[in-house]
Parts: sequence; C-alpha cells; structure tokens
Amino acid sequence: MNTPAREQYLKIKEAHKDEILLFRMGDFFETFDDDAILISRELQIALTSREFGKGNRVPLAGIPCHSLDPHMSKLIKRGFKVAICEQLSKNSDLNSEIIDRKVVRVVTPGTVIEDSIIDQKSNNYLASIFLEKDQCGIAYTDITTGEFLTTQIKKDDIASEINRISPAELLVRSLDKPNLENLDSELSEMEEFDFGSKKCFASLLNHFQVSSMESFGCHELPLSIRAAGAIIHYLQIQAPELLAQINTLRTYNIHNYMSLDKQTMRNLELFEGGRWQTSDTSLLSVLDHSKTSMGSRLLRRWIGQPLLDVKSITDRHNSVEWFHRNSLRRENITLLLKSVSDIERVSNKLLSLNATPRDLSSLEQSLGIIPTLKEIFSDCDDQNLILRLSENLKTHDLTIQQINSAIVEDPQITVGEGSVIKKGFSKELDSLRESSTESQNYIASLQESEKSKTGIKTLK
Repeated sequence: MNTPAREQYLKIKEAHKDEILLFRMGDFFETFDDDAILISRELQIALTSREFGKGNRVPLAGIPCHSLDPHMSKLIKRGFKVAICEQLSKNSDLNSEIIDRKVVRVVTPGTVIEDSIIDQKSNNYLASIFLEKDQCGIAYTDITTGEFLTTQIKKDDIASEINRISPAELLVRSLDKPNLENLDSELSEMEEFDFGSKKCFASLLNHFQVSSMESFGCHELPLSIRAAGAIIHYLQIQAPELLAQINTLRTYNIHNYMSLDKQTMRNLELFEGGRWQTSDTSLLSVLDHSKTSMGSRLLRRWIGQPLLDVKSITDRHNSVEWFHRNSLRRENITLLLKSVSDIERVSNKLLSLNATPRDLSSLEQSLGIIPTLKEIFSDCDDQNLILRLSENLKTHDLTIQQINSAIVEDPQITVGEGSVIKKGFSKELDSLRESSTESQNYIASLQESEKSKTGIKTLK
C-alpha cells in the first residue's frame, strides 16, 4: 500500500514520463524508481531506498536544493529533460499530512535560461524541422536573447544548416526521426498534429497578435510556418512563462551566405582546432577579443555564415577600416564596452520576470554609456554602416532614472539577501522597515531586561 506522498509522486510523474522528476521534499529534491537509478549513475551520487508504506521500498537519490543548478546543468548537457516539482506549502501551513506540490518548470536543453548553465558566449538554440517531399522548413530560437528565425530549404541542405545552427535541442516529428538521427543534435519527438498546418499557423497568429504572416516574410513558405509554429506550441507546453521573450520572427534565405558543412568547418578549424579539436585553438578563439558576450555570440554567427553579397561584404570591410583608422575612438569605445552587461539576456530575463536586482543595476550602467557612444560616432558621415549604427542607438533616460531612483547602488544578487530598494522610494516600504527595526529593538531591549532580572545570561 502506498503512502499519500507516494501517490502524489506517482500522479505527478504520470504527467511527466519523459522528464526526470525532481520532487521537493524539505531541503532536497528527491528522485525515485528509474529516475533515481539514472541520476545516481549520471551524477555519481548515492543510490539508496525509501519505504513508502509497509513492504514498499523504492530506489531513492536526492540533490540538495542549494546545489540544484550544477547538478541540473550536467543532466541538461547530456540531453535529459528535467521537471522541477516544488512544495507550495509548508507542514505548518496544513492540517493534512500531505504537502501541496506542483511542477513549476520543465527544463530541456533548448529552454535553459540559468546563467550558471548556458555558455555566455554562445547561443542556446531550440530548433525545429518539418520535412515534406524534397523540401523542409527550419525554425530556431534562443529564448535568452529573443531571436526567432525561420527558412525553407531543400532536403539536401538540411545537414549543413542544422550544423551551422548547432541547436541544443531539435524538435522533429516522430515519423521523421529515423531520417534525422544522423544530425549532431538532441532530438525531441513531437506528434504529427503538433506540426499541423492550421494549428501552427494559428499558434503564430495568436502569439504575435496579427491577422497574417505577411509582415514576417514567411506567408508563402508553408513549411517554415509549420516549423516556427511547432516551436511556439512546444514552448506553450514546456515553458509558457518564456513566450513573452519572443516578440518577432525573421525569415532568412540560406543563399545570402556561404553554406559550410561540418567537415569543412572542422578542416578550417573555425570553432574547434588542433589535434584534440578544442575551442581554444580555433579561428574563433584567435579573433574573439569582444568586450561583451553579445559581441562574442555575433562573431560566432558571422564566422559560421560568411556573407556572399558583395555590398554587404564591402560595408563590413569599410566599417573595420574606419575602426582601424580611428584608433583613439576605437580605444574609447573599447573602454566603454567593458562596462556593458549582456543586455540581450538581461532584457529577456526582465520580460520573463526572472531578473535579479543586480541585473537591473547592470542594465542601468550599460544603458548609461549610450550618449557617450553616440557622441563618438556623431561625425561618421563617411561611413554609412557606422552612421546607421549611431542612428540606431537610442537613449533610455527614463529607464535609467527609474532604476536609479529605486535600486541601491550595489544590490544583492537576489531579493531577501539584503537591501535592494532605496530609502524614500516607497513610503509604505519605509514604514514597514521602520516598524521592523522598532520591533527588533524592542525585543532586544526586553531580552536584556529579562537577563538582568533573572540572571540568566543565555536567555533568548
């Protein structure tokens, strides 16, 4: 006979058969049955057992809550999906013997947002592919930056394009999986109806709140729409809280850049080089002197998809020449960029309500350099690309003022670990702080008084 906690676990696990279920019990995330055996092997942690009812002993392996991220990182990087089941109440909150629990998040290789898990200098793409005859639609997104792109290509180009994108997770139809297992990606199966034409079209229209896909450039690319719609549908199920970060879709053409297959990239040592194929001996490692994570990610994309359009190539070369000629300005820009945080990912953390006080502080500092950058670029009328860059730099005085008026100068990483909101920003908060301080002072005074009366120095 099972205990109530065991019944609760089995019910939740039934809804998350494809994920490792991390079941919060006090200060630990516990796993049971096959999940326990799996994480014991993968994470090299102890495998024990626990009795749930008389004679019902099941395998058990647990992770301390405070070390969830490093353990989850190992599982995600090995292609596993993880469902995090949290306690929604405490024992003291309930008269019943069972604690209310709920899966608050499902983490897959393509839906990771934790800074401690993802590579700051690389994109973490969730991609999807839809095959039909000799054509296919491909879409991919990085939910930490908000990028969302789609294209329609020939079947023969699939391998090189997926290799270029290098997705952490690739969504495929179950019936297509046998034909795609040679791709160097973690495949996640979806059902036929998840890629349905009407379903995917409706998902995109509803998500972007539009009446047609014409403005996105893919209205005449039905396979692109099915690939992109499948991603939206997948996120609606697995991570609906992250959908707000995707607010546009860009259609691209693979013929605008040179297609490089996996072997060519390896031979050219673009991202990995040397006998052992390590990243620190690659072309990217030699060229990447970027001062921001955003710059490193952009350079990686540029190296992986060389331009073919002569004008675009010339514009890029002219811009490089401008920086080469203007060494003093280049040095000033370099110094400014050293203080810029990962604005792309911080902005998207704000959209999904996952930003920390320190994220807000770093955003304020980063936005604060824009007026100086615009001034440096102000008289660059001899270089169209640089001029466009200057024009696209928008100041954000109101955002800076709002953050500056609310957040202390050096806030803690998370709320609850120290002072975050400035005194004077909220009268209600100031009043609560004052009441809290007065209460603490009263208790301390009472404690000292009682110690004197009773002579008990250890009285608390």
